[in-house]
Amino acid sequence: MDLFSLPRLGVVVPPENPTAEPEFNHLLGTAMNVYTSRFPVTPGVGLRAMLETYNEVLPALLGSFGALRLDAVVVACSASHYLLGPEGDRAFCDELSERAGCPVRSSTQAILTACEGLGVTRLTLVSPYQPWLTDTSRAFWERAGLTVDQVVLVPARPGTAGPGTAGPDAGGAAHFDPYVVTTGTILRHIRERELPADTALLFTGTGMGTLAALAELVRQEPRRTLLTSNLASAWWARRVAGVTDGARHPLLRRLERASVRR
Repeated sequence: MDLFSLPRLGVVVPPENPTAEPEFNHLLGTAMNVYTSRFPVTPGVGLRAMLETYNEVLPALLGSFGALRLDAVVVACSASHYLLGPEGDRAFCDELSERAGCPVRSSTQAILTACEGLGVTRLTLVSPYQPWLTDTSRAFWERAGLTVDQVVLVPARPGTAGPGTAGPDAGGAAHFDPYVVTTGTILRHIRERELPADTALLFTGTGMGTLAALAELVRQEPRRTLLTSNLASAWWARRVAGVTDGARHPLLRRLERASVRR
């Protein structure tokens, strides 16, 4: 195998995200080479301002790849693109593609493409975000024409108001941080819910590690559609780069088989 003849995927990630590159490399294996660039650090600003900054600097940030020829680029930050709404997100990605000279998609647009390819119309949203950002996410999917059956909040540390809630208590409010959510926390919050049989599970956010949780859920419910920001993005990248060899990672192979059956 000629390592440097493989298709090339550029990935843009937030500076503290510990998850995106490892998950992309596990999912894609030897099918594509992955190259990354990171958003700037924004000390002293709130979450919304940080996400807005990411959108502002993204066109110029794509230039950090220089003359490196890329076959596709994924913007691995769902939260910043939720602020744009589905139509604004799509237009922004089209503008970025023209600038970069190759297809550029946000993880949110990759998820929408996957939903279309799989025939998914109903979602249960599994979110590690603060409630306001989770609400923004839900509105994004609903404006895109999907039905959100319910939302499962996955705080890194819950308050005593109950699982998946952000109510204050004597020990403090729930703490939301997708980068430190564990596999056990994800599975526990999902098991506490009664899920409709026909709802797909969408784990939003590129920074929440999900591969181990998905592997367990596949064993429990082999027929349920499971989507994540990184899984859908890897699926999209293989398609747009023309990778024809069957996926080696079982989660990606499962997704590709389901899309082919449509």
